[in-house]
Amino acid sequence: MNRKSVISVIALLGIAAAFFFILQNNKKKNQAELDIVAEANTEVAVKTAKAQKESISGVFKVNGTFLPKKQAQISPEIGGQLVGLYVEEGSVVKVGQTIAKISGDKINVNVNNAQANLDNAVSSLNRYEAAFKSGGVTAMQLDQARLQVENAQAQLKSAQLNSGDTNVKSKIDGIVNKKLVEVGTVVGAGTGIVEVVDISSLKLKVEVDQTLVSQLNVGSTVQVIPSVTGEALEGEITFIAPASNGALKFSVEITLDNSDKKLKAGMDGVAVFNSTGMDDVLTIPREAFVGSVSDNQVFVVRDTVAFLTKIQSGVNYGDKVQVTGGLTEGDEVVTSGQINLNDNTDVRIIQ
Repeated sequence: MNRKSVISVIALLGIAAAFFFILQNNKKKNQAELDIVAEANTEVAVKTAKAQKESISGVFKVNGTFLPKKQAQISPEIGGQLVGLYVEEGSVVKVGQTIAKISGDKINVNVNNAQANLDNAVSSLNRYEAAFKSGGVTAMQLDQARLQVENAQAQLKSAQLNSGDTNVKSKIDGIVNKKLVEVGTVVGAGTGIVEVVDISSLKLKVEVDQTLVSQLNVGSTVQVIPSVTGEALEGEITFIAPASNGALKFSVEITLDNSDKKLKAGMDGVAVFNSTGMDDVLTIPREAFVGSVSDNQVFVVRDTVAFLTKIQSGVNYGDKVQVTGGLTEGDEVVTSGQINLNDNTDVRIIQ
């Protein structure tokens, strides 16, 4: 290789090295800028509201679920094969109506055997009575024959009662909600055949806070609003639990007429209660709760850091919820952006 070629190669290597160092410096610079952006974006943007005291009107609402007036699984009193099912889902049934039949072949045999035993016992008694008059049998033997007749009569009556039990009858008025077995199934005594539900009236079951339940009375009129219709209906408080459910809330049942069958068991509804108004009630927005209100968890912001905090909630006023413990007036709670938060997360408050 001549001198000129060597110089050209060295020049090219120099240029390549220069480009390499420039690229490396740019890469370091870009990475540094990305690190700065990443560090700046570690804060989660959230919206907040402050816990505040206010005066609350005497009207409060509680969500609940409608329960049927009665609900029962209809079952046979004896076991056997189901040979007849006389209702379908949706059928209307009455108390005492025969809805199914259990095979009575074995039971009929028992009845026939019991009848034959009774006939034999009566025949023997007649012979003993005739023989007793002529001194052929003793009084004790005659008494034993009479006892055998009484026993045979009892056995026949029992067999006949069991025979009647092959007809399965409904214990309540209502509508067949579901069939639990099909014809041909062998079932035991007490095995459910159909489920019957009576929704001629419904009970809205709600959980009321301890601070308000003492203001309610059985027999009082309450406004009920089914979620499906939004129409205000009149109900009556028919039950107030004597003990709490463990969360300082008490079960209350409001019964309302449903003779038109428009409402169904399992639907949601709202009970609207009137109580004495309250002053200086500490509240936070309902949307501050993580999950449902019953979870009693919120994120509290202190010095731009969000802390997951357990609180005690009271009355649910719809868009606001009473706080009975865990927060003080002025505490700042996250109302939007909780889905991006974990405990002890840096946050940036936006309006």
